[in-house]
Amino acid sequence: MTTRDAPRKLDVARLAQARQTLASTELLQHYERLAQECKGPVADLTLKWQATGETRSLASGSSHPALHLRAETALPLTCQRCLGEVPTPVAVDRHFVFLPDEDTAAALDDDEEDDLLVLARDFDLHAMIEDEMLLALPLVPMHETCPAPVKTVAQDADFDAAGGERPNPFAALAALKKRS
Repeated sequence: MTTRDAPRKLDVARLAQARQTLASTELLQHYERLAQECKGPVADLTLKWQATGETRSLASGSSHPALHLRAETALPLTCQRCLGEVPTPVAVDRHFVFLPDEDTAAALDDDEEDDLLVLARDFDLHAMIEDEMLLALPLVPMHETCPAPVKTVAQDADFDAAGGERPNPFAALAALKKRS
């Protein structure tokens, strides 16, 4: 099964029971917070995602509804070295297990590699995709080699020459002291 947009209300338990897959390629502009991270226009950029419902067993032996999320895009981010645009691939491949309540999720969280969430009938898949993509962004996007030379010195060659000979501010005080 494919869908046009990531649903804002998704019954994860039903999706897992049916082992359905939802997938789409959406315009990045539908993900406002993610689009704000980009340098320049995002009108033609897309985000491809796939969410598969499944059942996963935890270390405790219990089985629960789960969601396997894959998403990928390429974003024009700002290089932190040269401040130019750097095309950056961003991808997510994660499993989420849904438990009946917050207490159960908190109790099992330390023993599980998968993310544990509380099961809700109106789960917002769109928000989850955006959140996971934001978390996958590099902390410091940079070119491997910047296209233009990067200025690494704060002063230029003329700075030292402009200083020349400066008068000592204490020379005037020394002259006053000699007069007394």
